[in-house]
Amino acid sequence: MSDQERGASPMQAARNGDPAPNGRHGQNGTNGNPEYSAKNIQVLEGLEAVRKRPGMYIGGTGVDGLHHLVWEVVDNSIDEVMGGYATTVHISLHDDGSISVLDDGRGIPVDLHEATGKPALEVIMTVLHSGGKFDKKSYKFSGGLHGVGISVVNALSEWCEVTVWRDGDTYQQSFARGEPRGPMTVTSGADRRGTKVQFKPDSQIFQTTEFNFDILARRLRELAFLNPGVKIVLRQKATQKCHLFEYKGGIASFVEFLNETKTPLFRDVVFFQKERDGVEVSVALSYNDGYSEQFFAFVNNINTVDGGTHVVGFRSALTKVFNDYLKKDPSLLGKEKGKDVKITTDDVREGLVGVLSIKVPEPQFEGQTKGKLGNPEVRGIVDSVCTEFLAELLEQNPMVAKPVLDKILTSMRARIAAQKARELTRRKTALEGSSLPGKLADCQETDPAKSELFIVEGNSAGGSAKQGRDRRTQAVLPLRGKILNVEKTRLEKVVGNEILQDLIAAVGTNIGKDDFDITKTRYHRLVIMTDADVDGAHIRTLLLTFFYRYMPEVIEKGYLYIAQPPLYKVKKGKIERYAYSEAEKEKLVAEFGGSDQVSLQRYKGLGEMNPEQLWETTMNPATRTLKKVQALDALEADRIFSVLMGDKVEPRRQFISQYAKHVKNLDI
Repeated sequence: MSDQERGASPMQAARNGDPAPNGRHGQNGTNGNPEYSAKNIQVLEGLEAVRKRPGMYIGGTGVDGLHHLVWEVVDNSIDEVMGGYATTVHISLHDDGSISVLDDGRGIPVDLHEATGKPALEVIMTVLHSGGKFDKKSYKFSGGLHGVGISVVNALSEWCEVTVWRDGDTYQQSFARGEPRGPMTVTSGADRRGTKVQFKPDSQIFQTTEFNFDILARRLRELAFLNPGVKIVLRQKATQKCHLFEYKGGIASFVEFLNETKTPLFRDVVFFQKERDGVEVSVALSYNDGYSEQFFAFVNNINTVDGGTHVVGFRSALTKVFNDYLKKDPSLLGKEKGKDVKITTDDVREGLVGVLSIKVPEPQFEGQTKGKLGNPEVRGIVDSVCTEFLAELLEQNPMVAKPVLDKILTSMRARIAAQKARELTRRKTALEGSSLPGKLADCQETDPAKSELFIVEGNSAGGSAKQGRDRRTQAVLPLRGKILNVEKTRLEKVVGNEILQDLIAAVGTNIGKDDFDITKTRYHRLVIMTDADVDGAHIRTLLLTFFYRYMPEVIEKGYLYIAQPPLYKVKKGKIERYAYSEAEKEKLVAEFGGSDQVSLQRYKGLGEMNPEQLWETTMNPATRTLKKVQALDALEADRIFSVLMGDKVEPRRQFISQYAKHVKNLDI
């Protein structure tokens, strides 16, 4: 989660944003500039276009864009690993805010480039769409195919220094915001080979230039799983933190790691690998007794978070194989035998833990950030390879087939029950004439972009929130009773839970893969507002689990927030101030002359505040603090929810032991 700047409401953001596009003013047809000719046309040359529009190349200038710079450099090193030319990659966070990536590969070419008359190193660093990955002679498989990666990193860095060790010599060149500081230098006598790229992100471009160790560690762990035998070392000199990632078991070890907090249905991870028509397909999978799916797909080591043709092919094969297995023995259906029932893709995904990694000579990614694969031929290749192997697996391994099929059939029955429950709810809604819960105090505004919903713990706090809110733009939904832990239950129970029914109806998107529609969100700001005590934290975690499992797009869109009510009211005479942390409290007490000069009130419940106080401290866009909920790492987010809300006690105990010392505000 990342802090939202205090006082930035949607309405204020709109008022403070860019003005509307210029319309026609007066007789000249343009606003203040009657001439429009060739001299008005700008041509951005070299890397100037990258600095002008960085989002086109790295997706944005926030945290994701910042770390995308690192991935572009690391991907080049991993390409050397995939080619069999490198075995080790070192990533170091330096005290000056820079980061370096060092490998023991062949080294960036340094000989003269005929077309430009410059060293290849300088061309690669300063020219878009230059590189050795287009002709497939230098690299059979590669993640960086556009030839923009390292030059974009150079363009968006305050400075960048490259060192290459090749043929017994050391080659170095420095750059500033994409431009060479001087010519490449050569020093003889090197007894090593490889490349080191060190750069400092440009504060003129990025909202933040501070790298996150944990974000780096998670992606580097993925790369170590995907490339068995490679050693990836991550160091942060300031904190002396150092992680070594090395997994000889490859993606099978990846699945074991993902399954650590779950109970597998069979002992050994299923793994297979095959090449067909130039495409290498590797799959590792398992099933557990949980209700969610953990599935990751990679193309040439790139995490394709938005899926693509390879994912479609895999899921098609999995669904088809289990349906064919049932056709051979319909008695497995039990009471559904003879009925017109069919296993769907959703049914086979429940409890699945899988990793699909493919290598494609000419991958067609959608966009520079490579979130989705578009190669149409890959779907058929993955489908056929997976179908052949999985069909044979089920035939020869009943100890795997039976528990998995039982779980899939149970999931199928639950899906059918959930559909009936939703249809019943719709009919009931139609008869009663309203789809909104009675406890919802809605706002007057009908534009979702200007509306926000406060999800409040309990009727007492709900009453204060309803009285203190801005009725024009703020809606309030009090939650009554205990919230269902969705981590331990299936969809049909979620659909049948009254508290969650109210929440789903208020948000407006519905749930379920067939029914969820993010465009029907009634509010673009959903604010979880709970008490600042243990019970409040538990309710907040239950709600976060629900949104993550059943409305993940709400988080992806940036619609979910957590309110930050004050912990203390510090009063001296008629002066009252609020503290949102222990540190703020101590600072206020010191400002007021010490603890014997003030009276302190510790807030444990929202109901302890009257409507005016609740508005002033927690709901007023001009003074409040909200935290935006973000899932920066799907793997880690999934693991945390499984640990905190799943059935296994031991991982939760270890988590509490590990992080107890970091608790800032302990409610005793």
